[in-house]
Amino acid sequence: MQSKLLIGLNQAQQDAVSGSDGPTMIVAGAGSGKTKVLTHRIGYLLEQGIRPWEILSLTFTNKAAGEMKERISKLVGSELTKDLWMGTFHSVFARILRRHAELLGYTVSFTIYDSDDSLGLIKRVMEQLNIARDQFNPNAVRSRISSLKNNLITPSDFTAIARDFFSERVAEIYPAYLKALKGSNAMDFDDLLIKTIELFVHHPQALEIYQRRFRYVLVDEYQDTNRAQYMVVKLLSAIHQNLTVVGDDAQSIYAFRGADIKNILDFQTDYPQAKTFRLEQNYRSTGNILAVADILIKHNKKQLDKTLFTKNPKGETVKVVECSDEREEGAMVVRTIEDEIRKERYSLADAAVLYRTNAQSRALEDAFRRQGIPYVIVGGVAFYKRKEIKDALAYIRLIVNPADSESLLRVINFPARGIGETTLKRVTEFARERGTYILDVLLAPEFIPQIKPNTAVKLRQFYELIEKYRKLIPELSPSELLRALIDETGMLVELKSENTLESLARYENLKEFLSAITEHFSLKSDATIESFLEEISLVSDADKVDGAKNVVTLMTLHAAKGLEFPLVFICGLEEGLFPNANSSFEDFSLEEERRLLYVGITRAMRKCYLTYAKSRLKYGEYSSAMASRFLEEISATDAIEMITSYGSRISSLKASSQREDFVGNSPLFNNSTTIGSRTFSARRKESSPYAQEEAPDSYSQIDTSSAMQIRKGVRVQHEIFGEGRVLEVSGKGDNAKAIVDFVGRGRKNLMLKFANLRLL
Repeated sequence: MQSKLLIGLNQAQQDAVSGSDGPTMIVAGAGSGKTKVLTHRIGYLLEQGIRPWEILSLTFTNKAAGEMKERISKLVGSELTKDLWMGTFHSVFARILRRHAELLGYTVSFTIYDSDDSLGLIKRVMEQLNIARDQFNPNAVRSRISSLKNNLITPSDFTAIARDFFSERVAEIYPAYLKALKGSNAMDFDDLLIKTIELFVHHPQALEIYQRRFRYVLVDEYQDTNRAQYMVVKLLSAIHQNLTVVGDDAQSIYAFRGADIKNILDFQTDYPQAKTFRLEQNYRSTGNILAVADILIKHNKKQLDKTLFTKNPKGETVKVVECSDEREEGAMVVRTIEDEIRKERYSLADAAVLYRTNAQSRALEDAFRRQGIPYVIVGGVAFYKRKEIKDALAYIRLIVNPADSESLLRVINFPARGIGETTLKRVTEFARERGTYILDVLLAPEFIPQIKPNTAVKLRQFYELIEKYRKLIPELSPSELLRALIDETGMLVELKSENTLESLARYENLKEFLSAITEHFSLKSDATIESFLEEISLVSDADKVDGAKNVVTLMTLHAAKGLEFPLVFICGLEEGLFPNANSSFEDFSLEEERRLLYVGITRAMRKCYLTYAKSRLKYGEYSSAMASRFLEEISATDAIEMITSYGSRISSLKASSQREDFVGNSPLFNNSTTIGSRTFSARRKESSPYAQEEAPDSYSQIDTSSAMQIRKGVRVQHEIFGEGRVLEVSGKGDNAKAIVDFVGRGRKNLMLKFANLRLL
């Protein structure tokens, strides 16, 4: 008699659910019912008499674990599921470590440090070692140590391979940090994996307890596991070998967090007797959307063999939309959503707008706000609420309103000026006693009781900075004034010198804010600083409508994984943006960028729009943009349709040459490009409003004279990676490559034609 848990499943799903014992890999394509198969497989095991505590199911989020447990309860009843070992890697292993802490020299009540706790401890360790924080950023140190741990690299191992100045200091800090953690009876987040492995390796009797207990180990999203997670799973499943991993290599997009795609690609090598089940029927998307996703991902060389198909209708073509700039891009997205709601009866909640970087949300948010359409930011903070933007706004508010004490207190010590909390309390009290503004008393801080002379100098310097720009208000244009103010505060320099993924993202956000300033005052000739601040404050007010359910969703592509929407827009498909500049020269990184776009496209159920701009405002200036190579890769299919942001189809040489504002400056339009049965021309119209300001491709402007001088051993500067030393040069002419070891960023493979390296 067939199990009720197999009813309603397709044949591939049934095979995966009822598969025999032993190592098993379920390759679950996008929209193929991965969670359903995993929960039904666990339910099937329980139905076959496996006891709940003999099953270990590992996930990446508590939400995923909770939802799976709820689904299994509905399948087999709550009594059978209450004793399941199901949770995130970290929560499960924290539970194990509590039971055996004394074997590792900890007490049962050990503390788990979060990232802020870890950072504070690293700062204290650096102070004890006399390592200057202004020379070696503690955040960068913490990030490197975390990466080393997740790759199972010990302090002694790292000391042996550390070559550059930054790595040598990290090698000094790393063991001292571990010693300090132990002395505090604390483990950081990474230790919950590392210490579990240490427990199992050095205390095999503890390992055997769990090896024998867990007859079945199941891992969700296996493509996202790092080296430490791979190792602990391998140890736990060693006796029974009943390891089931579920995942999709095509959706591996978290390398920046340490995820190692080799774990899933090499599963059959690690477990030669493993059975593989492929879930290839997509239930989510239309045929055209799936066709575009499939042709894109097939450009990746390293991937598991699978071909997705769907029985859904073919649906509309995927629209590739050319926009003049990011403002027009935002307007096009809003206009299209309004049209879809009116014509197809979609709701706002049916639409998602995806982008590569958080900084892109600014122009999109502005477009939604102008039309009064509610939206919500998922997986991030609304652009004007991000810390770095609010810091910049606080400076601006202060120069037009010296009574704004909240803004003053926010930025008086940011960037750091050596003005402590005690000083601020004394200054605030002094101003309150005299019934005046805090800024006013900073004119003569030497009269404030208990303020040291050197501190008084710093307070006065802050006062002079604000007063300088207050006096410049009538002399400079608002745009010039605000850009100069933000530059002189030193915020940009501080964020760039911190040189972590987070700080560089904040740096880019602040640069995008400068673009917003330029755009605001260029579009509104009568705009004032006060009107600019008023418009921003209205954005903040609109953002408070969190309870509204019928809103458009805005998020990064990374945040969109696991979600689905009837209507999806993916914005900013331009070289240097998507794929981003960091990945343009390395095959491994480029393949991850391609997988990221694949994830985005497969979020779409019925309609998908891919947009790119011919020029984009960067750092306050418009620069020509080149369409992403990914658009060229999907061009050879009838499943896409090229249109302009105004809705007209670019379907022939005649059609494109008649458009006044069409400029083809991308790989899609070099001379002529055939997409399906349609041909598009690259003719530039001199009458185009962009003809004067558009330059040739930025790559073609690179001076190759410096590239000719790049040789082994020379020191170079890269715009993104910073300072480095050339380790190796190979190839000639356009094919010349270099391996460069960048300080704090590691080795990078660069194409010299594109890298724009500057000799030091």
